[in-house]
Amino acid sequence: MKLEGEGQLLRIFIGENDRWHGKPLYEAIVSRAREAGLAGATVLRGLMGYGAASRIHTAKVLRLSEDLPIVVEIVDHSDRISAFLPALDEMVVDGLVTLERAQVITYRAKG
Repeated sequence: MKLEGEGQLLRIFIGENDRWHGKPLYEAIVSRAREAGLAGATVLRGLMGYGAASRIHTAKVLRLSEDLPIVVEIVDHSDRISAFLPALDEMVVDGLVTLERAQVITYRAKG
């Protein structure tokens, strides 16, 4: 797939303990994105954060959190991201989803 020029970045902010049909939500989102043929996805685990409930989640040694922040980032053309949003709406019960324009410089597979 060629992905250069104007694209879109989809960010999904969820918790590490969020689940979808018994598996971690971030895994389910990445699997669904791959099945949908989206260009790529990355999962980032946060060290600290809070959301709508204002509850602090942290990875400090003395205060082990069991629900650290997770960010899933997906980049593709805007039409393909838009087509994926209904599936995401079904899966994310508690979280934040953002979209922004992205200028894709290079997208290459190893080989």
